[in-house]
Amino acid sequence: MRADRLAVTAALAELDAASLRRRRRVIEACEPAGAGTRARVDGRTVRVFCSNDYLGLARHADLTAAMHAASAEFGAGSGAAHLVAGHSRPHHELEEQLAAFTGRERTLLFSTGYMANLGVLAAFAGRNETVLEDRLNHASLIDGARLAGARLLRYAHADAAAAALALEPISDCTVIATDGLFSMDGDVAPLRELAALAARRGAWLLVDDAHGLGVLGASGRGSLELAGLDAAAAPLLVGTLGKALGCFGAFVAGDRDVVELLLQRARTYIYTTALPPGIAAAASAALGLAQRESWRREKLHALIARFRSGAASLGLPLMDSASPIQPLLAHDAARALRLSEALFAAGFWVSAIRTPTVPPGSARLRLTLSAAHSEADIDAVLQALDDAWRHERKP
Repeated sequence: MRADRLAVTAALAELDAASLRRRRRVIEACEPAGAGTRARVDGRTVRVFCSNDYLGLARHADLTAAMHAASAEFGAGSGAAHLVAGHSRPHHELEEQLAAFTGRERTLLFSTGYMANLGVLAAFAGRNETVLEDRLNHASLIDGARLAGARLLRYAHADAAAAALALEPISDCTVIATDGLFSMDGDVAPLRELAALAARRGAWLLVDDAHGLGVLGASGRGSLELAGLDAAAAPLLVGTLGKALGCFGAFVAGDRDVVELLLQRARTYIYTTALPPGIAAAASAALGLAQRESWRREKLHALIARFRSGAASLGLPLMDSASPIQPLLAHDAARALRLSEALFAAGFWVSAIRTPTVPPGSARLRLTLSAAHSEADIDAVLQALDDAWRHERKP
């Protein structure tokens, strides 16, 4: 775009005409000492159904206490990159705990999941080598391949046969990358088939399990546990601390030498300030809670079943998802916005998701459930959805 204010105005008007302009809401306050399912937002008290705080840990007293204690000892910020003077005891302890949790030899902390994916792809995919990705992968995986200078191939969503077909004429595939649990559709990648394909082709399998860790699998170890895959089958695992663990930041897990090479090569690790020590300490506390309090995951899955059963009885067009991510297709962006606004007016905060986050024609409401919700919350949001949906159907 040229440096032209009229062009900027025209671009914004085009977004408005297509119902695609994004707008932020301001959280003014959260319920005191609670799990965060209610908040004061833009002057209205609402029940929150668009947070990724799947286990209800973000406002847990143990996390805030750990954060305050580490901040008092190490300061509010880390002060430097990890490789300079920013790697403190809370960072080191968290990396060791995450390695044990994921069944890997070692992990490396990153400031965000976006930076983790950019860093790992730049480190393991060389210029003009091939990276194969699911068409609905998170933007950070797509951008990571492009910024690495790799040749990016994309296969039909969650279609392992299409992935294999795409590689037939390719001799230099370095990385096969996929989300574990897809953040907009709520479905899980065909990880066993992709692992077998990566093994046949001598490629790294990179799984970004930002939304699966803490939620999926018998012990909450994510989509790889659900698929029965170990570290050898999926040698590059990316996870975040800001979803089920309720904190902030991300990590890459792998064997010792793989992570050491990443430490030496990942520019998004080397050239940025480390997470605040207090955040690392809070994430350690969250990881302990997630493992000790399995009732959170059990309650979450019971609420998912209750929501889906209720939605089916109301005839609401949910997509097929057994995860906390429950998309309700509206197709049209303007319709998705109207539904979202109607729900907000009724006291429920549910986001409208539109292109380019999802493909054109697949605009939706994205409801996310949390262990912090109650059965009454689920029943209430179902009633509000039914009311809004029936109103939309009226001529």
